[in-house]
Amino acid sequence: MFNLDEFISKYVTKRQESMFWTDIVRNQKNLSKKIQDKTILIIGGAGSIGSSFIQAILPFRPKALVVVDINENALAELTRNLRNTRGIYIPDDYITYPMDYATPVFKKMFINRGGFDVVANFSAHKHVRTEKDIYSVEALIQNNVLHTKELLELLTQYPPEEYFCVSTDKAANPVNIMGASKRVMEDVIFSYSDKFPVKTARFANVAFSNGSLLAGFLDRIARCQPISAPLDVRRYFVSPKESGQICLLACMIGGNREIFIPKLKETQMMTFDSIAVSLLKTYGYDVFLCGSDEEALNKAEDLVNGSKVYPVHFSVSDTSGEKAYEEFYTDSELVDMTRFDSLGVIVGKEIPDRKKIDLLFNNLLSAFEKNSTTKKEIVKILSGYLPDFEHIEKEKSLDRKM
Repeated sequence: MFNLDEFISKYVTKRQESMFWTDIVRNQKNLSKKIQDKTILIIGGAGSIGSSFIQAILPFRPKALVVVDINENALAELTRNLRNTRGIYIPDDYITYPMDYATPVFKKMFINRGGFDVVANFSAHKHVRTEKDIYSVEALIQNNVLHTKELLELLTQYPPEEYFCVSTDKAANPVNIMGASKRVMEDVIFSYSDKFPVKTARFANVAFSNGSLLAGFLDRIARCQPISAPLDVRRYFVSPKESGQICLLACMIGGNREIFIPKLKETQMMTFDSIAVSLLKTYGYDVFLCGSDEEALNKAEDLVNGSKVYPVHFSVSDTSGEKAYEEFYTDSELVDMTRFDSLGVIVGKEIPDRKKIDLLFNNLLSAFEKNSTTKKEIVKILSGYLPDFEHIEKEKSLDRKM
């Protein structure tokens, strides 16, 4: 019987236990002090990383746990999973709300509860494929950047003990709008660091996370559909469990304006095609390399009849915003690699210039108010704020590929 966690350990992360476990054990007392009997709000908590974060904090027995997410079905499954996990602690004050955090009803709930001790925000557009056109770009920036500021303004009324918002490795030397938006998000949250402690984390792809290409492999196999993947894209990976743990450490014991990163070596990068081959072999298939999407689709018809030869189409990446490799920090950032066994910490960040951020927001809002604004104009605005933003534009999105 296929076991996803075992597959990830053996073929993707190639680690039998979490790379962060030693640091969690060493900081057990501090983590307990930060979490036990505290009220915690988790935004975007039904997603892969948010739900893993929840499972990482529950052993430390928080007083209250409120989870907000726009995905009502995922919230229901989150609760079912927690309630059906033997031995897990769930506080009496546990409630989920299917709502957008940038709405009046969220604000009403937040104020009536008098704020929270810990606020962790996992709500994000996280896929490079999101930047299709000006409409998808506006939605991405609204969620990742503009709405974040609205939340932070609300938090100033009820300052939390800790505020955490997840970033991405794609924020380091960004080449796509998603990565650039997260890099801007870092500055936005740090601009409030004189009002309450703010922290974030950049880390690798979460293996088989919701909506990811790897999770798509499982869906393709279940539907007897061909698998397509890039040949030339290398990525770092962490397990779902590890994704929650790095956020736990960053949120609870990270210092103000610090960015946590995993200590991963370049040799630990994986390609998507190699993972696809390992997955298919684990399922008992022989791999058949096709020269096109059409050939793979035609060949997949045999799978319905029980064929154990699986068609795949691996090709060179040719879509906008795809970086050939990932990095966690830039040459201009100061990184402390001595504090933890498994983590580096980007330190020495100054409070960003609020006037510069306000100007960026005004430029973005003005652009979005016009019906004639293009994606290219938004890239120009972001580039004016982020000198290291070099957008890779190939006039083709992932939605045009299999």
